[in-house]
Amino acid sequence: MADCSGLERMLAEARRRGFLGPGPIRDHLEHARAYAAVAAVSRSSLAIDLGSGGGVPGLVLACELPETRWVLLDAHHGRTSFLADAVASLGLTTRVTVVTARAEVVGRDESHRGCYEAVVSRGFGRPAVVAECGAPLLRVSGHLVVSEPPETTDRWPATGLASVGLRFEALHPGPPRLTSMVQERKCPDRFPRRVGVPAKRPLW
Repeated sequence: MADCSGLERMLAEARRRGFLGPGPIRDHLEHARAYAAVAAVSRSSLAIDLGSGGGVPGLVLACELPETRWVLLDAHHGRTSFLADAVASLGLTTRVTVVTARAEVVGRDESHRGCYEAVVSRGFGRPAVVAECGAPLLRVSGHLVVSEPPETTDRWPATGLASVGLRFEALHPGPPRLTSMVQERKCPDRFPRRVGVPAKRPLW
């Protein structure tokens, strides 16, 4: 049975290990909780957090949204080892899975590709990288929800998003500012490209 009373303690430990940025833990919590206010996330039954790191936003959302199942994805063993311990400590093992892998690899794995109703991301990478790695994981009509830096515009060009089957949906002004995109059609089979290529040769 879930007991998320220790969530702040787990996030403090994540920050101590360097998996979470500076600033009050409460600010990190509120930033993550903002995703739950986006209907595309709160109404999803299966979601994945790209580059989950110290557990923001995925671990927090798993606590906030008890009807959802989550995959916390990160390529770094140190982070996923911490996340696995946190999931066990918070009693979330029945509906939260931790995966150690590159997003480009998971996006070509049939047990993940096209399976998720929501993909969330905070600080995973440039917009083109997030889109290319997130879109293959989404089922048609699923949503990608991404945290935005303050005062930025034009990060999600329509033609670039269309190349992976996505369409810009809304900017949620927050704070924090979140952008939601919808998977209008199945992501083309050629995406994601090989490990490292999305960052080296971004789509836009």
